[in-house]
Amino acid sequence: MDPSVQSLLDDLKSPDEERRDRATQTLWHRWFHQKGMTGLEQLQRAQYLMDVDDFPAAEAVLTELIAAQPDFSEAWNRRAVLRYTQKRYKQAIMDCKTVLRLVPYHFGALHGMGLCYAAVGQYRDAIRIFHRALEVQPHVTINRVLLLECTTRLD
Repeated sequence: MDPSVQSLLDDLKSPDEERRDRATQTLWHRWFHQKGMTGLEQLQRAQYLMDVDDFPAAEAVLTELIAAQPDFSEAWNRRAVLRYTQKRYKQAIMDCKTVLRLVPYHFGALHGMGLCYAAVGQYRDAIRIFHRALEVQPHVTINRVLLLECTTRLD
């Protein structure tokens, strides 16, 4: 692993909130800018289309981007977000799995996958994923809350 990435991952575990926030923002920046301005502009276009509720067009932009750049983790992640928004949880989970194959520490995909598993009632899987998210970002309270909520829903 790139030493600068490892340093950012270490910073996500820091007791210093500013340091954690800086590392979080830096990782998001890297993911969004992975494919330069062209990739970023396509992600922004897809987000605009989602914001105006043109989900089919947003998905088309993201799917074309994925076809052209299959290793662009954030394109997969944004499509997962889109599918989650549309309650297409199983498809979102598949996209999250691809993100995590490309970037195993992608905390956005981990959080999103946990939400999807919880939404379809797969609480054990959600718990497993929220634990993974907390390994990456131990100070993110929402993942602890969601983990506890899923635990209370187990049979």
